Amino acid sequence: MSMERVTVGPDGRSFEAADKPFAPFGVNYYRPGTGWAPQVWKAFDPVATAADFEILRDLGANCVRVFLTFGSFTTEQGTPSAEGFDKLDAFLDIAEEHGLRVHPTGPDHWEGLPSWARTDRIADDVVLDALELFWHEASRRYRGRGGLYAYDLLNEPSVGWDTDALRPKWAAWTRDRYGTASAAAKAWGVSSATGSTPPVPLPDPSPSSPHLLDYQRFRESIADEWTRRQVAAIHAGDPDALVTVGAIQWAVPYLLPSMTHYAAFRPSRQAPLLDFLSFHFYPLAEGMYQYGGADARDANLAYVEAVAREAAAPGKPVVVGEFGWYGGGSLPIRNGQRTREASEQDQAEWCASLIDVTRGLATGWLNWGMYDQPEATDVSALTGLLTADGEMKAWGERFRSLADDVTAGSPPRPVGARPAFDWDRFITDIDAAREYRAAYVAAVRAEAGPR
Repeated sequence: MSMERVTVGPDGRSFEAADKPFAPFGVNYYRPGTGWAPQVWKAFDPVATAADFEILRDLGANCVRVFLTFGSFTTEQGTPSAEGFDKLDAFLDIAEEHGLRVHPTGPDHWEGLPSWARTDRIADDVVLDALELFWHEASRRYRGRGGLYAYDLLNEPSVGWDTDALRPKWAAWTRDRYGTASAAAKAWGVSSATGSTPPVPLPDPSPSSPHLLDYQRFRESIADEWTRRQVAAIHAGDPDALVTVGAIQWAVPYLLPSMTHYAAFRPSRQAPLLDFLSFHFYPLAEGMYQYGGADARDANLAYVEAVAREAAAPGKPVVVGEFGWYGGGSLPIRNGQRTREASEQDQAEWCASLIDVTRGLATGWLNWGMYDQPEATDVSALTGLLTADGEMKAWGERFRSLADDVTAGSPPRPVGARPAFDWDRFITDIDAAREYRAAYVAAVRAEAGPR
């Protein structure tokens, strides 16, 4: 079936298709029994895919995000795979026949990584040159195709800390800002390295450190250039294509396990380069959420609201490109331990609450997985709308009940006053962000009133 293209709506914060509101609501698509991590293409089964898409439409879904791979789409440097694109053609045909739009995510390592890409895939120009060629070919091939909702450059990219590809770029960034490495070191109050190479700071929290702050800003500039070049390649092939980046939640430094976890894909810097913002979220506030009571739940709902607020602040549409949590069992964590047993209803309540809390900030939601994935070594084992055997879970039923309301663009949940986000402070001081989290949760609870 022919589908109208999705565009950004006149308000700049939402989507529309055929002059009607469009809110992407669906899943990240992979099937059990195909290996882990998701390996859609080497085991591509058109018949099974069509059956899955029929189920998804019955559940009210309108979008599937799917992962492209180096192993199936671009094993040869600068030569996209015709066989891979033929499979994507078939995938798009099947999706369109079932009223689903496709959200392809850029080449990743999950079906094998060629030798030329076994490097710093964010900062190495060899890889970026190849990705530009890939995206230009892909966007030219699918130019104007309504069933292709938007391109996602990569799943959860993160700029490295101290790599062979980063060092010369750090030297150039420092030279542009300070003139010489010694002048930079003087401004930072640190000892200069030998020669012209500026020192790389240790990845340790260092409040008020101009050296660490500059390095985090440099990492942000690397993320910006990575995004800019690929978006330009896509728009050269299809000027009207929508493009985003599926950012990990650590792109917003509300909670960082370490300085290196900051992904450096800062929404305010990325937004001018992208058509919309996308972030992923899993409830990890103060440890892995195990449905352990109201305090843990409140902390994690405050966390996702804060990330959504920062993603929405630039004024472009926001999609929660991955979300979900486990239900219908327990998960292995470490040393033979398992998580607390969680019911399917626990999962359904958490996922529905996340959608409710982010409404008005986000305008789309894609669950992590259609099925539970027993081959997974992480939470993906129990995040599906269906069990691995295809039985409907409580979250699948709740998803269906939410679909009409969500995709119609229902009124957002109002959000009251929240503490200001001190971005530069939080990318140098983990403890400061901890204090902020406590203040944020307190503001959410004050708004909610007595329990």
